[in-house]
Parts: sequence; C-alpha cells; structure tokens
Amino acid sequence: MDVLQFIITVILITASGALAPGPLFFATISYGAKSGAKSGLIFSIAHTLVEFTLVMLLAVGLLTISNEPVVKLTIGVIGGVALIVFGLFQIKSLFTPEIKNQVYKEPSHKHLFIVGSVFTALNPYFILWWLTVGSQLIIMALEIAAFFGVLFMYLCHVWMDYVWLTGTAYFAKRGSNVIGSKGYHVVVAVFGFILIYFGLSFLIDALKLI
Repeated sequence: MDVLQFIITVILITASGALAPGPLFFATISYGAKSGAKSGLIFSIAHTLVEFTLVMLLAVGLLTISNEPVVKLTIGVIGGVALIVFGLFQIKSLFTPEIKNQVYKEPSHKHLFIVGSVFTALNPYFILWWLTVGSQLIIMALEIAAFFGVLFMYLCHVWMDYVWLTGTAYFAKRGSNVIGSKGYHVVVAVFGFILIYFGLSFLIDALKLI
C-alpha cells in the first residue's frame, strides 16, 4: 500500500468512528448548546491526549512483533470482523428510536477538559476500536515508517475529531438538531457501508497469509 492509499484508508475508516454517536458526542451537544465551539475544541484536546497515549502504547507493544505472520493474521482477522460489526451496528443505530431521539443529560463534571478525558477513556467503543481496527492501522503505519509512520497516521486521523466535535458544538449553540437531520443519517449510513467494505478487505488480506 502506498502513502496516498494509506491516507485515504485512514481518513475513511476513522471518519466512520468519529461520526458514530457516543458519550463524548452527546456531551458535546449538551455543553455546546451553552458554550458553543469552545466546548468542542476543549473536548477535542482532552480526547487527543487520552487517545495519543493509547496509540503510542499500542505502537510500542506492536513494534517488535508486527512483522510476525501470526500477528498480522490475528489482528487482520479481528480488525476485519470488528469493522464489519461496527459498520452493521452503525447502520442499525439509524433505525433505533432511542438513538435518534436521545437527549443527553449534562453530567455533573464542570470542567470541560475532565469531561472530555473521562468520556473518552471510559468509552468501551473507543477502547475496543483501537484494540482491533486501530491496531491494524498502527501495524500498517509501522510498516511504512516505524514510529514516524504512526505519528503520520495519527495526524491523518485526529484532525477529524477537531472538525467534528468543534463543528457539532458550534451548531448546537445555533440550535441545529444534528441528531435529527436527514443528512447526518445518510452520511452515517454511507460510512457504515464503508466500514463493512474495509472489514472485508482486511479479512481477505489477512487470510492470504494462511
């Protein structure tokens, strides 16, 4: 895989994760309705600190074993299956009234940075995503340019969190109903199918190692 293909893969896969409704997303709407884009920006910074730490820890752990065929096969299969499952659940969530009409109750945390950190670190979807799908991306990045490849991968990933969370908070302040918009559901559905496509691709590539 060349660098351009890698960039496109990272952007498409991580955009799907960023768009998925989760605790931090609903907290962004709740706080954004009061403080606007500032809350989304602070949430993004807190999210980045937690996420980058996790990514580098995974990269250190995978560096010495990433070239082992059994490791590539295991992570490829697990990551592929996880992508397909995430994609299916993402599409299914669009038909669940509880998700479409959910109103997030503002948590007791007063400091936006703490809220962003906690809602990131304690999100099971976030942890599972990096342990499965994210690990596959990290291995691909290590193969391209070792730790510099991981840093490059993360830069290709993290800017979308800033755009999405800051934009969501901004529009929440303006009174836009992001959750209820038809355009949002169309985009989530499209990226759900993209997740499934990449999941199948990861599975096929991994099974070629057998």
